[in-house]
Amino acid sequence: MKVTITDQEEITVVAVSGDIDSKTAPEFERNSRLAMDKSKNIAIDLTDVGFMSSAGLRVLLMVYRNIRSQEGKVVLVGVSEEIQDVMSTTGFINFFTIVEKPEDGVAFLKQD
Repeated sequence: MKVTITDQEEITVVAVSGDIDSKTAPEFERNSRLAMDKSKNIAIDLTDVGFMSSAGLRVLLMVYRNIRSQEGKVVLVGVSEEIQDVMSTTGFINFFTIVEKPEDGVAFLKQD
């Protein structure tokens, strides 16, 4: 798994490629915490993630809770149908706005 963090104005984009499982979730969490330290508006790009275990879902929930406590917003980008199905089954999907492209996520986060 590879995680890249970039800044676009006051928005931090966390782009992940590779599977997020029990082995890689700690790295995903570390990088997500770094992103939250930089901004209260975060887009997590999962376009190149084919599999996410419950450990990855736990990290997403942690990000959501932390960002909401800062009165910020988080958006997920490019979530595969399979991951959306799991998120729907667990109820996690209700916490997130999901968009197709990174630029859509940035545009959503720029809204008041």
